[in-house]
Amino acid sequence: MGGKYRITGNRYPRMRRPRRRGRLVAVGVASVVVLGVGGWGTLQLIDVFTGGGRKASAAGGTDCAPATKASPSPSARALPEPRTIKVNVLNATTRSGLAKKTADELKKRGFTIGDVGNATKEYDKKVKGTGLLLGPASALDTALPVLGTQLPGAERRTEAARKGAAVDLVIGDAFKDLAKKPDADRALAELAAPEPAPTTKKGC
Repeated sequence: MGGKYRITGNRYPRMRRPRRRGRLVAVGVASVVVLGVGGWGTLQLIDVFTGGGRKASAAGGTDCAPATKASPSPSARALPEPRTIKVNVLNATTRSGLAKKTADELKKRGFTIGDVGNATKEYDKKVKGTGLLLGPASALDTALPVLGTQLPGAERRTEAARKGAAVDLVIGDAFKDLAKKPDADRALAELAAPEPAPTTKKGC
């Protein structure tokens, strides 16, 4: 080369290609995306095999937890009112006056009173507990439980051959008195409307 500029030495200058920064940036972004997707997929696999502490519901695919809800008690039933129950009050003890006193108190509490007197020979002086409640088979889950709220602990018994709807309250040797009225009223209310039993909702 002549002129003003002259190349000296035995090496020629190398001309570098301009760096393609755009390609490097694209490669970097793609690498980040691949790593992110791979990490997310790994977490999903871990959740599948370990449960992830949560399970999706079959219906909506949303997270759910065990929950409790109230369900009606199977013992709930329609019970007769005291005024519709005719009670014969019979004394099977050697203490006099118990039948009339007890009958008067039951009448104040709304029961209809039938016969009042001594127990029949079959039960006289043979009831060792507080009392014995007798009735027809139809009274087992109706009249007898209602009458039982007035004398807790009394034995309940049905007689297949018994006719009519009246029930007997036979006073036993361990009898002291009827349940206090507030306690009897509370027991009657709980019997008529028992508290719903909680149940655990499953399926998650």
